[in-house]
Formats: sequence, structure tokens, C-alpha cells
Amino acid sequence: MRLPVRMDAVLVQALIASALSFAHLHDLAAAAGQDGWKAWAYPISVDLLLVAAWRQLRSGGSKAAGWCWFLVALIASLGANVATAGLLDLDAVPAWLRILVAGWPAVAFLGGTLLAHGSTEAPATATELPSAAPVEPAPPSTTPVPPALVALARKVADDHRARTGTDIDTPTLRTRLGVPLPLAEAIAAQLT
Repeated sequence: MRLPVRMDAVLVQALIASALSFAHLHDLAAAAGQDGWKAWAYPISVDLLLVAAWRQLRSGGSKAAGWCWFLVALIASLGANVATAGLLDLDAVPAWLRILVAGWPAVAFLGGTLLAHGSTEAPATATELPSAAPVEPAPPSTTPVPPALVALARKVADDHRARTGTDIDTPTLRTRLGVPLPLAEAIAAQLT
């Protein structure tokens, strides 16, 4: 069975822009001394960072981190587009640009790692954190909670209590589990 694919102007424009930007990133990386597969890895890493940042923005995670890394990747993409538009002699790439290109993998790795793992809490002791109020019993919820998720939440809550000396609050539980607020509230109600 064939699924109909609806081509519209926005989709066509997105495909064209993506292909051109991908080629510009490759060309700039190649001109800066990254040959073979390495030149192809640059546009992939820029696009993956853009996708990770966009996912962070859409998932309700940290908006500041999402926008920060989205802009970093967008500037890298836009910079390559402008640099390869004839403003830069690709046969004589300046040293500062070679340094930027060579440093990009570390920047992309840092951004991706922070986006993927930035919502978890760093280990802390009870003396490092202000005292938090214990989890308040929530009103009965109509949100069904799978038993496996409640078991995981208990482990997260126990770990939080062991590290901080306080009970976990609902916003922290939501962040640690990566679930929507109504589900976090339903889970918190079952933890009490």
C-alpha cells in the first residue's frame, strides 16, 4: 500500500535549503583541511545539534539551553553558507577559521551532551541544597500510571532523598523522569 506524500512549497523549500546548507558545511570543512569522511561529518553534526536543540525546545525542557544550542548550530550553518558565497577564498582559508572548524566537534559534543543530560540533577549533599518541602499529596488523578514507572519513580525519589536528605518535589520528579506534569503529579500521588 502506498502512502500519499503531499509535496507543498514549504516542504520543497525545506529540502532545498537543507541540501544547500549541507553542501556548504561540507565544502567549508573540506577547505579547512578536513578531508574525506570528516568533511561529511561536519554537516551531520551541525544538523544533529539543531535537531537535539529543537527537540529540547519542543519537549518542555530547558528553553534557555535549547535556544542557546539551536543558535550555536544555526550560526555554524549560516556562517558556512555565507563563507562559501564567494566572500572567502576557499583555497586560502584563514587560520582562525581552520581553528573554528577543527574545534567544532568538541563544541557539538558538549552541546549534544548538555541537551541530552542537562535536565538531570547534579549530585549534591543536603548541606548544599536549601531545604525543600516534602511531596504534598496530590488530589486523585485520572492519569493512569504504569506500575513499572511508579517503581522507577520510587528509585529516583529514594536516590534524591539519600543524596539531599529531603523528599523529592513534583517538578524535580517530572524533570528526572522526563514526563509531562499531569503524569508527574499522578506518580507523586502514588509515592506518598
